[in-house]
Amino acid sequence: MALSITRSTPSSHEHDPEKHPAATVNNEAPELSDDSSSEHKQEGVKQAEAITTVFSKLSFIDALAQSVGDSLAPYVTSSFGQHGLLTTASLIARIIGGVITLTIAKVIDIWGRCEGFIFMVIVSVIGQILKAVSHDVETYAAGYTLYWVGHIGMNYVITIMLSDMTTLRNRLILFGIQSTPAIATVFAGSKIADEFYHQANFRWGFGAFAIILVAFSIPVCVLFIWSQRKAKQQGLIQPRNSGRTAWQSTKYYFVEFDVFGMFLIVFGWVLLLLPFSISGYAPHGWRTPYIIALIILGGVLLAAFVVWERFFAPVQFFPFKYLKDRTILSACGLYGVLFISIFCWDAYYSSYLQVVHGLDITVSNYVLNGLSLASYFIGPFVGLFISKTGAVKWAAIGGIPFVVLGTVLLVEFRKPSTHVGLLVLFQILNGIGDGIWTPVAQLAIMASVPHQQVAVGLALYGLFGSIGSAVGNAIAGAIWNNILPVKLQEYLPEDAKNRTAEIFGSIEVQQSFPFGTPERDAIVHAYGDVQRKLVIAGSAFLPLAVILILLWKNINVKKLEALRGTQSKGTLF
Repeated sequence: MALSITRSTPSSHEHDPEKHPAATVNNEAPELSDDSSSEHKQEGVKQAEAITTVFSKLSFIDALAQSVGDSLAPYVTSSFGQHGLLTTASLIARIIGGVITLTIAKVIDIWGRCEGFIFMVIVSVIGQILKAVSHDVETYAAGYTLYWVGHIGMNYVITIMLSDMTTLRNRLILFGIQSTPAIATVFAGSKIADEFYHQANFRWGFGAFAIILVAFSIPVCVLFIWSQRKAKQQGLIQPRNSGRTAWQSTKYYFVEFDVFGMFLIVFGWVLLLLPFSISGYAPHGWRTPYIIALIILGGVLLAAFVVWERFFAPVQFFPFKYLKDRTILSACGLYGVLFISIFCWDAYYSSYLQVVHGLDITVSNYVLNGLSLASYFIGPFVGLFISKTGAVKWAAIGGIPFVVLGTVLLVEFRKPSTHVGLLVLFQILNGIGDGIWTPVAQLAIMASVPHQQVAVGLALYGLFGSIGSAVGNAIAGAIWNNILPVKLQEYLPEDAKNRTAEIFGSIEVQQSFPFGTPERDAIVHAYGDVQRKLVIAGSAFLPLAVILILLWKNINVKKLEALRGTQSKGTLF
């Protein structure tokens, strides 16, 4: 690509893959440097080899907190009379959470896994507290954003730690096993959310998990710190002494993390996508001057980001050089497109199940989380398949029929008359596809870079996924907020048309009308119309996903490691 100018940072210069050419396994295998021969390793990788702790309990609590929060989200926005803004907080959080992983990748390689992990825990807890005390949608959005950044950061550090400890061949097995405790959260999270809503309130739901997360994090953080100190005493980790003053360090890291570039890409995407969710609340819709201004300014900032990174950034924030590899580019693209598709029809699905099918919080989220359940369940088996065959691309191809059937059939069956059992089946099909595509695409990227660059490669992958989910949320928000009020106004009986805004703004008001009344029938009819459009929008992206998979190189990780050895001397599995 024309934009791929390499400006090596101090943390990556010694391990530039272009400086270590290697033979290829076949004509399509990537050039992968054998890092096991490196005499010098980044401090973060050294810490990973010295600290080998188990994160399953904390991962379980984090997944449970997310499940409870997602189940309560429609009622949080409804409490502010703005149920339609359900996707707005998620949109902003996912953009920032995706972009921040590129910074975290540098932080954990420069400062270490320990510091990065502890910082992410603190950010997540602060976010939960803000959500608990929020009394307007702006405060809730800020809290959700902080929580999501911490959540993404914690899981990202865990993923990097597991990558440091495993071979490419067996990596997905450990990834899958690490995710299996979350199967319980599919059932427990929904029920806990229901209990908080009916027995207390959503604020206690967030506040309780702020406390629980701290309680489960402290032992892990203490063990982290103790292990790090022990490793330093044994000479495995050398103490840092940059010799810089506080002001010099601030200036150094401002450049090192390319804060200006981060600002441009975050605000560019937020301003570009935000109007899709809020245009329905603007006085003149899409013709409102500030809506037009936001879109233009967002586009300008993104263009400025490209120019800055290409010509002016002393240290590039965005690793353009990796996008020259078609496997990395198409694997990242697949993750982004998958999330666009899913979030188009998933964003308001919980509300749909409760309002249209009359399910309570618990059961509706059982249905909704059927996707997650299937994804968690299939994960270890995908890992075993890769371990035995090494076939990365063919595993991804095997996921195509599940995603296509699970999504396209919704166009016909996402309607009020469909039995809930069929909806569960489609969620399971999509979950199997997601459980194949997501880890296999990760592995394709990790197999295409040297081990020292795995953190950056996964950060780039996460960025595409976050942008994809933000775009999906933006599309869903645009369709929901611009079409549902019109349909409600059209279908509601004459004596209820003056309540259109009130009904649109709260899921609780929608549920207050009994089934069989003209008002509830009108709401169900409107929901059905909008949901069908959301599914059609999500299905439209699937052909692109299939094309992106076919563009991958035919990498076999068994042959790759048989020829060059494992990526890291610290491999445990």
